Amino acid sequence: MMGSFKIKIVKILLIVFFINLHTLESQTTSNEAIELLDKVSQRINYLKNLSFEFTYVLENSLEGIRQETNGKATLSKNLYKISFLGIEQVFDGSKIYTIIPENEEVNIEDPEDIESSLINVSNIFEFYKNGYIVEIDIKQKVNSELIQYVKLIPEDENSDLKYILIGIKTIKLEIYKIIEIGIEKTQTTLTIFNQIENKELPENFFTFNKQAYSDFYINED
Repeated sequence: MMGSFKIKIVKILLIVFFINLHTLESQTTSNEAIELLDKVSQRINYLKNLSFEFTYVLENSLEGIRQETNGKATLSKNLYKISFLGIEQVFDGSKIYTIIPENEEVNIEDPEDIESSLINVSNIFEFYKNGYIVEIDIKQKVNSELIQYVKLIPEDENSDLKYILIGIKTIKLEIYKIIEIGIEKTQTTLTIFNQIENKELPENFFTFNKQAYSDFYINED
Protein backbone atom coordinates (compact mmCIF):
# COMPACT_ATOMS: atom_id res chain seq x y z
CA MET A 1 0.00 0.00 0.00
CA MET A 2 2.76 2.49 0.90
CA GLY A 3 4.51 2.02 -2.44
CA SER A 4 1.35 2.77 -4.40
CA PHE A 5 0.69 5.70 -2.03
CA LYS A 6 4.03 7.26 -3.04
CA ILE A 7 3.41 6.69 -6.74
CA LYS A 8 -0.05 8.26 -6.55
CA ILE A 9 1.29 11.48 -5.06
CA VAL A 10 3.79 11.87 -7.90
CA LYS A 11 1.19 10.92 -10.50
CA ILE A 12 -1.30 13.53 -9.34
CA LEU A 13 1.31 16.29 -9.10
CA LEU A 14 2.53 15.63 -12.62
CA ILE A 15 -0.95 15.28 -14.07
CA VAL A 16 -1.90 18.67 -12.74
CA PHE A 17 1.21 20.64 -13.59
CA PHE A 18 2.37 19.09 -16.87
CA ILE A 19 -0.89 18.44 -18.69
CA ASN A 20 -1.65 20.60 -21.73
CA LEU A 21 -5.27 21.30 -20.94
CA HIS A 22 -6.04 22.48 -24.48
CA THR A 23 -6.17 18.81 -25.50
CA LEU A 24 -9.35 18.37 -23.45
CA GLU A 25 -11.41 20.69 -25.60
CA SER A 26 -13.00 18.01 -27.78
CA GLN A 27 -14.33 16.14 -24.73
CA THR A 28 -15.63 19.06 -22.70
CA THR A 29 -19.30 19.83 -22.18
CA SER A 30 -18.62 23.24 -20.60
CA ASN A 31 -16.90 26.17 -22.31
CA GLU A 32 -16.59 27.87 -18.93
CA ALA A 33 -14.66 24.90 -17.52
CA ILE A 34 -12.25 24.61 -20.43
CA GLU A 35 -11.62 28.35 -20.52
CA LEU A 36 -10.68 28.32 -16.84
CA LEU A 37 -8.40 25.32 -17.29
CA ASP A 38 -6.80 26.98 -20.32
CA LYS A 39 -6.01 30.08 -18.30
CA VAL A 40 -4.40 28.03 -15.52
CA SER A 41 -2.43 25.97 -18.03
CA GLN A 42 -1.15 29.06 -19.86
CA ARG A 43 -0.12 30.70 -16.62
CA ILE A 44 1.78 27.63 -15.37
CA ASN A 45 3.51 27.13 -18.72
CA TYR A 46 4.65 30.76 -18.64
CA LEU A 47 6.45 30.33 -15.30
CA LYS A 48 10.15 29.59 -15.18
CA ASN A 49 9.56 27.36 -12.13
CA LEU A 50 7.08 26.79 -9.35
CA SER A 51 7.69 25.60 -5.78
CA PHE A 52 5.03 24.63 -3.26
CA GLU A 53 4.19 22.51 -0.25
CA PHE A 54 1.34 20.03 -0.15
CA THR A 55 -0.74 17.83 2.10
CA TYR A 56 -1.85 14.53 0.64
CA VAL A 57 -4.58 12.31 2.13
CA LEU A 58 -5.69 8.86 0.97
CA GLU A 59 -8.93 7.59 2.51
CA ASN A 60 -11.18 4.57 2.20
CA SER A 61 -13.93 4.57 4.83
CA LEU A 62 -15.08 1.04 3.96
CA GLU A 63 -11.62 -0.40 4.70
CA GLY A 64 -10.85 1.97 7.55
CA ILE A 65 -7.83 3.44 5.75
CA ARG A 66 -6.56 6.98 6.19
CA GLN A 67 -3.01 7.95 5.27
CA GLU A 68 -1.76 11.53 5.37
CA THR A 69 1.58 13.01 4.46
CA ASN A 70 3.14 16.39 3.81
CA GLY A 71 5.65 17.16 1.13
CA LYS A 72 7.17 19.78 -1.09
CA ALA A 73 7.88 20.06 -4.78
CA THR A 74 9.67 22.22 -7.30
CA LEU A 75 8.69 22.03 -10.97
CA SER A 76 10.29 23.61 -14.02
CA LYS A 77 8.77 22.73 -17.40
CA ASN A 78 9.16 18.93 -17.50
CA LEU A 79 11.75 18.77 -14.68
CA TYR A 80 10.82 18.19 -11.06
CA LYS A 81 12.08 17.49 -7.56
CA ILE A 82 9.58 16.12 -5.04
CA SER A 83 10.17 15.25 -1.37
CA PHE A 84 7.69 13.21 0.67
CA LEU A 85 7.54 10.23 3.05
CA GLY A 86 11.27 10.48 3.69
CA ILE A 87 12.24 10.06 0.04
CA GLU A 88 13.26 12.45 -2.72
CA GLN A 89 12.48 11.96 -6.37
CA VAL A 90 14.18 13.93 -9.14
CA PHE A 91 13.53 13.96 -12.88
CA ASP A 92 16.32 15.60 -14.88
CA GLY A 93 14.59 15.28 -18.24
CA SER A 94 16.18 11.92 -18.95
CA LYS A 95 16.19 9.71 -15.86
CA ILE A 96 14.11 9.47 -12.68
CA TYR A 97 16.15 9.24 -9.47
CA THR A 98 14.43 7.99 -6.31
CA ILE A 99 16.62 8.59 -3.27
CA ILE A 100 15.73 6.61 -0.12
CA PRO A 101 18.06 7.65 2.75
CA GLU A 102 16.48 5.18 5.20
CA ASN A 103 17.62 2.27 2.99
CA GLU A 104 20.77 4.04 1.75
CA GLU A 105 19.51 3.32 -1.75
CA VAL A 106 19.04 5.17 -5.04
CA ASN A 107 16.88 3.79 -7.84
CA ILE A 108 17.57 5.15 -11.32
CA GLU A 109 14.96 4.46 -13.98
CA ASP A 110 13.92 5.47 -17.47
CA PRO A 111 10.47 7.11 -17.55
CA GLU A 112 9.39 4.65 -20.24
CA ASP A 113 10.04 1.74 -17.87
CA ILE A 114 7.47 2.85 -15.28
CA GLU A 115 4.39 3.25 -17.42
CA SER A 116 2.08 1.87 -14.75
CA SER A 117 2.84 4.77 -12.39
CA LEU A 118 2.13 7.40 -15.06
CA ILE A 119 5.30 9.24 -14.05
CA ASN A 120 6.36 9.53 -17.69
CA VAL A 121 5.18 12.95 -18.82
CA SER A 122 4.30 11.72 -22.32
CA ASN A 123 2.06 9.07 -20.77
CA ILE A 124 0.28 11.75 -18.82
CA PHE A 125 -0.41 13.69 -22.02
CA GLU A 126 -1.91 10.59 -23.58
CA PHE A 127 -3.81 9.76 -20.40
CA TYR A 128 -5.71 13.02 -20.53
CA LYS A 129 -6.08 13.48 -24.26
CA ASN A 130 -8.86 10.94 -24.56
CA GLY A 131 -11.85 9.75 -22.64
CA TYR A 132 -12.73 12.63 -20.30
CA ILE A 133 -15.75 14.91 -20.09
CA VAL A 134 -15.00 18.25 -18.42
CA GLU A 135 -17.70 20.11 -16.50
CA ILE A 136 -17.91 23.17 -14.29
CA ASP A 137 -18.72 22.22 -10.69
CA ILE A 138 -19.31 23.95 -7.34
CA LYS A 139 -17.80 27.18 -6.02
CA GLN A 140 -16.53 27.53 -2.47
CA LYS A 141 -15.01 30.31 -0.41
CA VAL A 142 -11.88 29.38 1.53
CA ASN A 143 -10.20 32.05 3.66
CA SER A 144 -11.96 34.76 1.62
CA GLU A 145 -10.68 33.27 -1.67
CA LEU A 146 -13.14 31.97 -4.26
CA ILE A 147 -12.44 28.39 -5.36
CA GLN A 148 -14.03 27.10 -8.56
CA TYR A 149 -14.04 23.34 -9.03
CA VAL A 150 -13.84 21.65 -12.43
CA LYS A 151 -14.92 18.02 -12.75
CA LEU A 152 -13.23 15.51 -15.08
CA ILE A 153 -15.37 12.41 -15.69
CA PRO A 154 -13.97 9.33 -17.45
CA GLU A 155 -16.01 8.22 -20.45
CA ASP A 156 -14.88 4.62 -19.95
CA GLU A 157 -17.58 2.81 -17.97
CA ASN A 158 -14.97 0.32 -16.74
CA SER A 159 -12.70 2.97 -15.25
CA ASP A 160 -11.85 2.56 -11.55
CA LEU A 161 -12.15 6.33 -11.25
CA LYS A 162 -15.51 8.07 -10.83
CA TYR A 163 -14.18 11.57 -11.35
CA ILE A 164 -11.47 14.12 -10.55
CA LEU A 165 -12.18 17.54 -9.05
CA ILE A 166 -9.65 20.32 -9.60
CA GLY A 167 -10.13 23.35 -7.34
CA ILE A 168 -8.82 26.60 -8.80
CA LYS A 169 -8.32 29.98 -7.14
CA THR A 170 -10.21 32.12 -9.61
CA ILE A 171 -8.35 35.40 -8.94
CA LYS A 172 -4.80 34.07 -8.77
CA LEU A 173 -5.41 31.23 -11.27
CA GLU A 174 -3.61 28.84 -8.93
CA ILE A 175 -4.46 25.22 -8.29
CA TYR A 176 -5.66 24.84 -4.71
CA LYS A 177 -6.87 21.27 -4.43
CA ILE A 178 -7.15 18.04 -6.45
CA ILE A 179 -9.59 15.33 -5.38
CA GLU A 180 -9.80 11.88 -6.97
CA ILE A 181 -12.92 9.78 -6.25
CA GLY A 182 -12.69 6.08 -7.05
CA ILE A 183 -15.52 3.62 -7.58
CA GLU A 184 -14.18 1.54 -4.66
CA LYS A 185 -14.89 4.45 -2.27
CA THR A 186 -11.23 5.50 -2.25
CA GLN A 187 -10.65 9.25 -2.15
CA THR A 188 -7.32 11.00 -2.54
CA THR A 189 -6.98 14.70 -1.78
CA LEU A 190 -4.00 16.89 -2.57
CA THR A 191 -4.04 20.38 -1.04
CA ILE A 192 -1.40 22.84 -2.26
CA PHE A 193 -0.09 25.81 -0.27
CA ASN A 194 2.88 28.19 0.05
CA GLN A 195 3.33 28.52 -3.70
CA ILE A 196 6.43 30.46 -4.80
CA GLU A 197 6.99 31.36 -8.43
CA ASN A 198 10.25 31.82 -10.34
CA LYS A 199 12.70 31.17 -7.51
CA GLU A 200 16.41 31.54 -8.15
CA LEU A 201 17.51 27.91 -8.36
CA PRO A 202 21.08 26.58 -8.56
CA GLU A 203 22.06 25.56 -12.07
CA ASN A 204 22.34 21.91 -11.01
CA PHE A 205 19.13 21.87 -8.94
CA PHE A 206 17.56 19.05 -11.02
CA THR A 207 20.86 17.19 -11.51
CA PHE A 208 21.61 14.02 -9.57
CA ASN A 209 25.07 14.12 -7.98
CA LYS A 210 26.17 10.49 -7.86
CA GLN A 211 29.28 11.31 -5.81
CA ALA A 212 27.12 12.63 -2.98
CA TYR A 213 25.67 9.12 -2.59
CA SER A 214 28.86 7.08 -2.88
CA ASP A 215 27.90 5.10 0.26
CA PHE A 216 24.45 4.25 -1.13
CA TYR A 217 23.46 1.23 -3.18
CA ILE A 218 22.81 2.52 -6.70
CA ASN A 219 20.20 0.43 -8.51
CA GLU A 220 20.28 1.40 -12.18
CA ASP A 221 18.38 -0.29 -15.02
